[in-house]
Parts: sequence; structure tokens; C-alpha cells
Amino acid sequence: MAHRKNTDSVCSLKYVTFLVTLSSAFLFLRADVQLRDNGYDGLLVAINPQVSENQNLISNIKEMITEASFYLFNSTKRRMFYRNVTILIPATWEAKNYSHVKLESYEKANVIVTDSYGAHGDDPYTLQYRGCGEEGKYIHFTPSFLLNDDLIPGYGSRGRVFVHEWAHLRWGVFDEYNNEKPFYMNGQNQVKVTSCSSEITGIFMCEKGSCLQESCIIDDIFTERCTFIYNNTQNATASIMFMQSLPSVVEFCNATNHNQGAPNLQNRMCSLRSTWEVLMDSADFNHSLPMKGTELPPPPTFSLVQAGDKVVCLVLDISSKMAEADRLLQLQQAAEFYLMQIVEVHTFVGIITFNERGEIRAQPHQINSDDDRKLLVSYLPTNVSAEAKASVCSGLQKGFEVVEKLNGNAYGSVMILVTGGDEGHMEDCVLNVLSSSSVIHSIALGSSVVVNLEDLPHLTGGLKFFVPDKSNSNSLIDAFSRIPSGTGDICQQHIQLESKGENVKPYHQLKNTVIMDSSVGNDTTFLVTWQNSGPPEIVLFDPNGRRYYTDDFIIKPALQTAQLWIPGTAKPGLWTYTLNNTHHSLQALKVTVTSRASCSALPPATVEVFVDRNKTLFPHPVMIYANVRKGFYPILNATVTATIEPETADPVSLRLLDDGAGADIIRNDGIYSRYFFFFATNGRYSLKVHVNYSPSTSTMASSSPGSHAMYVPGYITHGNIQMNTPRKSTGLSGVQKWGFSRVISGGSFSVLGVPAGPLPDVFPPCRIIDLEAIQVDRSVTLSWTAPGDDYDQGQANSYEIRMSRSLQNIQDDFNNAILVNTSELYPQHAGKKEIFTFSPNLFTNGTEQHYDGSTQDSQRIYVALRAKDKNSLSSAVSNVVQIALFMPPNSTPAPVRDDLILRGILTAVGLIGIICLTMTAIYCILNRIKKADEKENGTKSV
Repeated sequence: MAHRKNTDSVCSLKYVTFLVTLSSAFLFLRADVQLRDNGYDGLLVAINPQVSENQNLISNIKEMITEASFYLFNSTKRRMFYRNVTILIPATWEAKNYSHVKLESYEKANVIVTDSYGAHGDDPYTLQYRGCGEEGKYIHFTPSFLLNDDLIPGYGSRGRVFVHEWAHLRWGVFDEYNNEKPFYMNGQNQVKVTSCSSEITGIFMCEKGSCLQESCIIDDIFTERCTFIYNNTQNATASIMFMQSLPSVVEFCNATNHNQGAPNLQNRMCSLRSTWEVLMDSADFNHSLPMKGTELPPPPTFSLVQAGDKVVCLVLDISSKMAEADRLLQLQQAAEFYLMQIVEVHTFVGIITFNERGEIRAQPHQINSDDDRKLLVSYLPTNVSAEAKASVCSGLQKGFEVVEKLNGNAYGSVMILVTGGDEGHMEDCVLNVLSSSSVIHSIALGSSVVVNLEDLPHLTGGLKFFVPDKSNSNSLIDAFSRIPSGTGDICQQHIQLESKGENVKPYHQLKNTVIMDSSVGNDTTFLVTWQNSGPPEIVLFDPNGRRYYTDDFIIKPALQTAQLWIPGTAKPGLWTYTLNNTHHSLQALKVTVTSRASCSALPPATVEVFVDRNKTLFPHPVMIYANVRKGFYPILNATVTATIEPETADPVSLRLLDDGAGADIIRNDGIYSRYFFFFATNGRYSLKVHVNYSPSTSTMASSSPGSHAMYVPGYITHGNIQMNTPRKSTGLSGVQKWGFSRVISGGSFSVLGVPAGPLPDVFPPCRIIDLEAIQVDRSVTLSWTAPGDDYDQGQANSYEIRMSRSLQNIQDDFNNAILVNTSELYPQHAGKKEIFTFSPNLFTNGTEQHYDGSTQDSQRIYVALRAKDKNSLSSAVSNVVQIALFMPPNSTPAPVRDDLILRGILTAVGLIGIICLTMTAIYCILNRIKKADEKENGTKSV
């Protein structure tokens, strides 16, 4: 046994070394953007198939990125530029000798071009779902933004906008403006624009024209009709993340000119650090020195690629491992459903089986009708072989062969690899996999599949799934349903509305409702599967009360499936199904409901699920994200539940939240998030997300999620105000009567290092990222979302709040900042809103002594906090908030006021005394003069 473990370790080490050696040689084959010798390779821009063909769109994309390349090079101080860019042309556009796709697909694009349904439809934006310094998901441009030159005055040149969004996407920095808080009060009680840097000039504009800054405030509240118009000619050179449209702006804010007082997302998410400081901490900047000399880099080269007919190969394991735990039956059920319902029309599909050797069961056959689908189903394997070994490489090699016979190469083809085990010699085919430019999606059945299997999807940009050996698990059908088409055409994709499985006791039932919303309904299918014996008794009600029974379903006893296809467009509303177990034994019953978009004026609601890491090492948690949207509208207040299923333990349900706390960085952006750390065992974990939406309790966000490029309403040019065209506002037309339900697989992730036995308490409360502060009279009121005892779950034990006049003090030496008394503050359950008020007397009655011995006479203080759990594990320090302390004329501190009153009284008494003495002296002098005159007059009379 020891020899076997040592051998496995040596083989694993050799395999890792092999992959590392290959990584540098095959960077150009991967779908990721790579930085090499100061130039970015592999940037992918994809145009959505629903965008009308327009060659000017391609030209303008090229011009935008070419301009962006030089602007980026200068703004990064000669560090980065774009070397080569690929533009994915929709298959719906006329072919013009474009190259054939390799690993490119719409879902992998760094930049997407598609229409939007946001409140500000032409805003360029980046979908960011992680914290400061973390990469975003994609940049979004509308065709109108790329084609309409009238938008340039408001946004700035397209190349500048691209660099603004690239900084969001690549380096994880945030906007330095704030549409919700365009102004703020600084420490000198002055109204300032939320900007970076603070050197940018302009004038305040009120409803009736230009006005003083004080006119923008009514009872300490900024008026909504007050705006700020910027001078078109500026001296400020920063910042690109604030207003890239200004001609003078050519760099990012740095530590010297960064405006820490501005209430923007950059300050909140990045702990008041400047954009340049975050950039310098990134891997790109750490591995790139400024280019020497004065020459500019070459302009980027562009490749135009277009997908032809899609080719898919099912590469299916038939080794004896597939006889375990009904794996073959589950494979037959899922593959049949995929071929009959999921895969798009006009797709070429081939079928390969393998054990120790690969075998071609069906050459690629194009799907043009149901008969084509049925023919392919007939080639699915019905038996397993006696051989225990399975060679994944042999199966993939046969897949590459059949595709190459069809097209001359395997570029852009898709391999759906399903296996219950492998002999472990994955290194034998890595070279072939990379050179084939084929995308591989892997589905591992059971826990005996080697971990190295997941390297193949990683190298090719595919997805990986795990299916536990549990009779009531629907994970295999979920995996097939999740595999994307790669085109981005939502009208052609199947949308999964329901996926449920339970072990039903004898003479009990599985019952549930499915919401069919009006945005879907085409090609709707109800699939019922069972474990043994005959089918259950099925009763299905549509929204009008029509009943469908077992006899209405197509029963396939060999596959143990019952399927009902709804002709036309299924009626919107609640569909209710009941499965009665009429047998004498426990029965695993499962239901899957899928539909296609109706492609009406309303886009369908979609859900995208992803995790922050595919592998984690205990105790590092996994962050789960679900992006719920309708078109590009975020959907708020939906019920989003993740189900995480480990290899050998019971599944765990976890409610995902969009509250801007914990793993969720931005509130109400339609991205629901949560930490997962309930690790039951080492190995793979399968992820599935259920979404339910009720229009009576849910709302749509008023704008698209993400970080936007700022639109400037107007400028002052040569003393004249020139207003730009108001940006277009769009909205979703029509009323959504019904809610919706969605189910989607999130693939799988792996966990290592989980200790045996009960987990130790090594999970601290999560960092608080939404701390806010306001001054009320002479007190400060703080508010934040409560963290948990373990990250964002449970209830913390206590809070530690500290304050300082120095940002450096509280950031770099939090433990020595001034402690606020929180003895009466008791943490609430995670997710609740906390409010705490205290009086910063120290700062209103004197100066603060700094640890460097200096003093500072300022009216601005900084506050931060952290939470502790019952074992004294502390969260990271929260975002830092600052409060500008100023005293209204009638609110002078009491000791100072009393002293002034006393001085006033004494002064008044003194003045009165002086006046009295003066008047007395004058009276005496006048009286003497009078007596002298009388005496003189009397003498003369005599």
C-alpha cells in the first residue's frame, strides 16, 4: 500500500511538472488574456448574434482598441499595450472569408457587444462581482455606443472609455464618481464634488442657472436639481477612473493626488487607496517593467473569426466502472435528453465510446429533424464492457479523428467527456488536446475519477461537473443542460425551469409547482425518470386547469423515462406536477422541466452561476455567485438558493444574498453571493442553484449592474456652457404578470485538506464593507450590515470600533487608534442592519496626540471597526469612513460656550465701569468750569 501511495505521488508530481512545462509553450492556445513582454495577447471581443450586421461596427471596434492601446501605454507609464485582438463575428452574419474559431466562444469573451435593456442603455460598463484588486467578468458595449458619434462628447473618445473599463475588468478598481452622492462636505464645511482628483474645476448649476455651492444644500441635504458643470480646459491630469472624457486626463489617481474624502466606490472597496496603488499591487504590474526608450508600441493586430456549423462529440465511458450505482442508466437518460431536447438544430453530433480503447459509434451527423435526433439516440451505448480500465485519452483521440474527417481539423469542436474512472495517464493526451483547439467539458461520475481530469477543461476553457453516486441526484441531466451553445443566442438555448429529485416512500408523492413566465414557453418539455420498476403515476396541471396523465407522456421503459412535450408555446402561470409512488418499495423520482425563450419583446430571465475558485485548500472558503438578470436588468429580491453536494455526505442548502455584505460586494446589482465553508470531506462538490421570483415582492433595478463610464451632462468652453445630448433611457416594456423559476448547474469545485472529525473553529467573521457614518448634532451615527460568527453566517460575539484623526493611524495601526466604548452594543444575526451612535468628545474638545509625537488640529475623523466571534477570531478591519466634524453656530461645546459667556459678562461689566467713571469725570470737569465762570462773572459785577 505504501509503495502504491509513493508511486501515485511521483506520478502526480511528474504530471504537475509536465503541465508547468507546457504552460509557457501553449499560452497562445488558451482562451485567457495573457500579458507577455508588456503586450496583452488573446483579448476576445464577441458580437452577439442578435446584433444586426454592420461592417462599421467592426471598423469602430478596431479604432477604439487601437486608440486604447496607446492611451493605456501612456497611462501605465509605458508598461502595457494590446498586441493582438480577436473579434468573434456572429454566425448569423454573412461569411466574408473570416477565419474559423478555435477556442473562442461568446461565453468566454472579455468584451461583449450587444443591445441592452438597462435604464441607461448605452452606458459602457464592466460586470464586477469580486472585491478590490480582483478581475471582473466582462466589459459590455452597445452597438449604439460604438456607432453613434453623438455620444462621444458625453463619454469621451471610445479608446479612453475602453481603458476606463479595462481597469475595472483587469485590475479590479472602481469608479471614483458617485451618481447617488455627487457632492459631499469636506472638513472645512465646504461643498465638494465627488471626484478624483479634487483639482478638477467647474461651477455649480441649479435649476435656474449657475449658483453658489451653498445653494445646493437645503437643511444639510443636497438638492436633486443641483449639478456640477466642468471646465473643458483643465490643469488636472487625473483621473481616468473619474472622468476619462476630459482632454487633460491622462493618468490614474495616485497617492499624491488621490481624494480620500470622496464618498465613491473606489474609496469604500479599496480602503481609501488610490487607483494607482491598487494597480501597482496587481500581477500585471509586478511582472512588467516600463519599456525603455521613447518609441511607441506597434498598433494591435486584429483577427476576425466566425463559427461555422457546430460540432459536438459525446465521448462516453463504457468500462466496468459504469456498471456501478446505475451510472450507465443515468448516462443513457441524460444523453438521450440532450440529443432530443437540448442540442441546437443544425449541430453535427458524433458519439464515441471508450474503455481501454476508443470506438466510433456514430460519425458526426447533422441535426435537422426529430428523425436525426432519434437516429443519434439509437447509437447510445446500452451495455458496459468487462474491462475495468478506462482510457480517457483513447476516447478523446477518436473524437478528434472523426471531427478532423468532417472539417479537416478539430477547431472549435466540443467534446462532452463522461467517465466513471481513468487509468490516470492524462499526460499522454495533453499535447493533442491543446493542439486540437477543441473545448472539453468533463463530467465525473462518482469519486473514483482522478482529479487530473479537470485539467482538460481548464486548459481548453470548458466546464467541469461532478455527479455523486446517489439515486435521487439529477446532477447528470443538469450538467448536460448547462453546457452552453457558445453562440450567445438566447433564443436558441434551452432554459432549465425545474430540476428536482427525491427518494419517495411507498404510496407517497413528490409534488411541486413550476412557474412558466411569458418570456419562455417554446419547446417546453417535462421529463420524469425513476429508479426501478415501472413509472410513477403522473398528474400534471397547466395554469388553466387542464390535466395531463401518465398516458399522455411518452414512456420509454428501457430508459425508465416519461416525457411530455408541450406543442406551441406553453401557457404562462403555475404548472403543478404530482408523482405518486404506487410501488411497494422506495422509489427515486426525478423531474426536469426545460423550455426555450419565446423571443418576444421581453428578454428571458437568465441565471449565470460561478465560483471564485475551482479548487480550494481548507480553511479557505469558496465564494458562490449567481447573476440573475432579465436582459441586462438586475433582478432584485429573488429567492436564490445554492445546493452543494459533496461526494459522500448529504447536500447543503445555502441562501445567496444581494445585500452588499460579506461575499456580496455591491447591494442590489442582481449578483447574489455567499461564502461556503461547510466542508464535509475532501474531494469534489457539485453545485446547483435554484431561483424563484415573485413579482409581488421583487423589483427590477433601475440600471444595469457594474461599474460604468461616466457620462458628462455638459462642459464650460470659453466661458459658455455647452450641454450634451441627454443620454437615452430605456426600459422593459410590458408588465410581467407571473414570476419565474430557474435551475442551473454551477459545475463543480474541489476541496483539499479537510481534517477528519468535527471542523475546528477557524472561520472568523467576514469583513464589513458597507460601513457608513453621518453626524447628528454633536454625535456620530454608524450603520453597517452585521457579519456572522463564521464569515456571513451565524452571529458575531462583539464589535471593536476605533477612531482617529489620521487615516494612516487607523489603516496601518488599527490596534492603537482610539477605542470607542461599545459595551452596550450587542451584535445581531448576520445580515441585519446595525446602527450605533457615539459622541467623539475627544475631537471636539482638543487636539489628538499622534504616535509620532505631532499634533493635528483638524475637524475630520476616521472610523473603522471589526467583529469578533466567540473564540476571539477577528474579522479584517472594515472599510474606513470619515466624518467632517463641524459645529453649527448654535452648537458650540458647553465648556467653551460657558467660558465665552463669562468673558462676555466680565467685559460688559468692565465697559460699564469705564463708562461710569468717564461720565463722572466729565461731570466733575463741567461742574468746575461752571463754578469758575460764575465766580469770574461775580467779580466783574462788583
